[in-house]
Amino acid sequence: MYPFGKGISRYVPYFLLMIPLVLYVVFYFGPSMLTVIYSFTDVKNIPGSPVHFVGLDNYHDLFFSGNSGERWISIINTLIFMFVVTIVQNGVALFVAVLINQRLRGDYFYRAVFFLPVVLGVAVVALIWGMMFDPMSGPVNMLYNWLFGYKDMFFASFTHAFGYIIFVQIWMYMGYSMLIFLAGLQTVPKDLYEAGYIDGTNKWQSFRHITFPLIAPSFTVNMLLSIIGAMSTFDIILATTDGRFNTRTMAYDVYKETFRGSLEMGLPSALSVVQFLIILVFVVVAVKQTRKREVEY
Repeated sequence: MYPFGKGISRYVPYFLLMIPLVLYVVFYFGPSMLTVIYSFTDVKNIPGSPVHFVGLDNYHDLFFSGNSGERWISIINTLIFMFVVTIVQNGVALFVAVLINQRLRGDYFYRAVFFLPVVLGVAVVALIWGMMFDPMSGPVNMLYNWLFGYKDMFFASFTHAFGYIIFVQIWMYMGYSMLIFLAGLQTVPKDLYEAGYIDGTNKWQSFRHITFPLIAPSFTVNMLLSIIGAMSTFDIILATTDGRFNTRTMAYDVYKETFRGSLEMGLPSALSVVQFLIILVFVVVAVKQTRKREVEY
């Protein structure tokens, strides 16, 4: 019954598996390991430059050097960005998914509308909201002035720019989370709702005791993707404020130090390792907590 025959043909599946394995090692695992190794050296982004082992010096400079205060601000901004984006994005996505799952007229149109920002691309999204938030002639500022008599600088504001970037991030990726929740909602058996209705449950009790436990796997996936995505975001910051106005994050600092800094690869590599460890801690804790609520039926 073995479909690949005998002799050397039996090894065909292994040969086929070698292709993605080699690609994984060359383009993912290998560079990841090099990043860890580089974090303990003074390697520079200059071909032929000497490389010396410096131990934990890069990690020390990261947190205790003269400009370490900026690093701590980036870490705090990253954590704030991650918490707000993860909570608000998943909350709004779940609410919208529940509404669309009610079989409203035009539900496929609403799915497309909410998912559209995901496929636009960061450059297009930054251009759209750059025009919407234009301090001089943007429609949002006109609305602010008409309703509250107030004008804002938006992406050029030291106090509000980071909040607007969080809003754009949520607006862009909320549709992706919504589709995952919607897929989970459509797998919940209808007879469970009928049984709950017979037992006298209201809509909130039905959602709390039937819907949410059964879509907990979707919630776990969305939490995982939101945490990783938020902690790794730098492109929307680059396209809107370029790290100015107190909007720097760890991912942006890695980009800046690598491609615009002093060409030293050791320090941004150490920052990447620290970023990975923070993501790992939050992902493990989040997945462990959310999986407790998963049930099978």
